[in-house]
Amino acid sequence: MSASASHSPPALSVYNTLTRRKEPLEPLRPGEVHLYVCGPTVYSWVHIGNARTFTVFDVVVRYLRHRGYRVSYVRNYTDVDDKIINAAREAGEDPATLADRFVQAFEEDAAELGLIPPDVSPRVTQVIPEILALIQALLDAGVAYAAGGDVYFQVSRWPEYAKLSRRNLDDLRAGERVAPGELKREPLDFALWKGAKPGEPAWDAPWGRGRPGWHIECSAMSEKFLGKTFDIHGGGLDLIFPHHENEIAQSEAAHHAPLSRVWMHAGFLELENAKMSKSLGNVVRLRDALARVDGEALRLFFLSSHYRNQLAFSDDALSDAEKRMEYFYETLQRVDERLGGREVKPGPLHGDPDAHLRAFEEAMDDDFNTAGALAALSGLFGQMNEFLDRPPVPDRAMVVRTLATLRAVVPRMGGVLGVLGNPPAAWLERRRDRLVRQRGLDRERILGLLAERTEARKQKDFARSDAIRDGLLESGVELRDGPSGTQWKIRS
Repeated sequence: MSASASHSPPALSVYNTLTRRKEPLEPLRPGEVHLYVCGPTVYSWVHIGNARTFTVFDVVVRYLRHRGYRVSYVRNYTDVDDKIINAAREAGEDPATLADRFVQAFEEDAAELGLIPPDVSPRVTQVIPEILALIQALLDAGVAYAAGGDVYFQVSRWPEYAKLSRRNLDDLRAGERVAPGELKREPLDFALWKGAKPGEPAWDAPWGRGRPGWHIECSAMSEKFLGKTFDIHGGGLDLIFPHHENEIAQSEAAHHAPLSRVWMHAGFLELENAKMSKSLGNVVRLRDALARVDGEALRLFFLSSHYRNQLAFSDDALSDAEKRMEYFYETLQRVDERLGGREVKPGPLHGDPDAHLRAFEEAMDDDFNTAGALAALSGLFGQMNEFLDRPPVPDRAMVVRTLATLRAVVPRMGGVLGVLGNPPAAWLERRRDRLVRQRGLDRERILGLLAERTEARKQKDFARSDAIRDGLLESGVELRDGPSGTQWKIRS
């Protein structure tokens, strides 16, 4: 059943980190999904580990909309934070200026990766009144306390603490220490407000001038734009503790209502058998990855494994993803050439072309299983190639109708995954030009030889034509002669 069906979308099953099981997605408001995703702290370039998480939730939003849900999608920017202040100090730059610069850089990279913009992209500095109101509510409830200009959440006053991460509080207490300069009563208490320090951004507050702690910001922003309780809260696996745990404690202690009905977490991206982390120094910037590989191919790599699984990053993995995208686009180019842009009259089809879309949706309905969805997409392309190379029926009109029907499914699947939205020739040309640059080939020389070969073929000098083809192949340039002329590509 497609998104255009008149009745409500069928249930999807989603793995809920809070309950540790798959559950039917049951939004608070039928037909609507409110989704909050923790966005970047804009003190540096976003790395591909974060990019995987943002791509996962980009596809979640796309698929929910494909299924007919009205989605309210919020992803924030943390634009005031210790990391931003420290980075600005090292760069000799104003913290707000540095944050603005990296917001712009993130949005450029996000566009290159094909991420759809959220409905709302709030910044911490835009919700200070809401943060102050939430902190005051926690003080009034007796679960927070002011100390020397700081305000802390008192974990011992909230019995449900650690219900998301399921950590043992005694173990946590044994591992925590009160850092120098902190005025908290107990090691597990966490800052809601930090008293002003010289040269740091600060705002007026009833308990003293200062700035928000990290965790309070998301509670305030999600409440402002989605309400006290919403449907899905997403982020990376590393945010379960302490960030999301603290969000739950703050919001639910203030309002005595669940913060989010479902908690979704994307697995780690691994590089050389280690979790990718800026603190470990083994980071690949998204911008650097996008300079090496097409954005759609990078998405394909991110989606090749279920979002909850760890995913190993390597040059080989990126190369394989781009080769796969090349196969998809070459197939589409061949199909489009075969169809020739003409209107295909309705009539009998061979087989069941809709089976691929059903398999795709069944995979996505099962906790957004993009690996299964890609398998369905590959099956669709396999059938298109079969009809191009070895048509299973002699009826040429039926072959063309079936090809056209299969081709029409591609934008629906590709639109969910955020791929295959470019004209095939344009994508293939960009891929070819990137390989030409990376391998140091002489594009003008290649084009000159292609023109010479075309002239040789016109003169029926096939020996010269074949010699040019063989010489180009030795340089890694493959030729394909077709109805629209000779196309060339760089051999992978």
